[in-house]
Amino acid sequence: MIRIDVSKCTGCRCCEAACAFHHTGSGGRPLSRIRVVNLYELGVDAPVVCPQCAERYCLACPEEALSLGPLGQVIVSPTLCSECGACTRSCPIGAIEPVDGIAYVCDLCGGQPRCVEACTQGAIGFAPGAGGTTALAPFKAGSERLGPSHKRAIFVRALGLSVRETWGAARG
Repeated sequence: MIRIDVSKCTGCRCCEAACAFHHTGSGGRPLSRIRVVNLYELGVDAPVVCPQCAERYCLACPEEALSLGPLGQVIVSPTLCSECGACTRSCPIGAIEPVDGIAYVCDLCGGQPRCVEACTQGAIGFAPGAGGTTALAPFKAGSERLGPSHKRAIFVRALGLSVRETWGAARG
């Protein structure tokens, strides 16, 4: 599935543009299913995208509008989605966000994620068949009352602090 290496991200947002353009024909950031978070105070940038987590919190949709595709990706049915927001609230890292009445979440671009192709730094990778291994339970507590952008910031902060510790240890 999609894997992120925070230590390589430059915050260029090429992944966002490639995603939005592939899905909508427009390069607008709000139309992207991947969002880059810039934490200037830590000196860390990182994209947040659905990691096809082990818990699959989002599948608890009361309308059954979300299901798993053949690659383990989350598929949204626009005809079943009632815009209730349950999936947005249930995702602990803010990887699902409603846009124009439908939940936007990574669908792996049919097996050729455009964000991976667009990332010239190697910060985004794709490992087909490796889904369901990322555990997001540590981010779940209290996340339902937060908005997607706040959840993404908390997630990137945790990843960024780990990278900063590694960088500090390497410096001696």
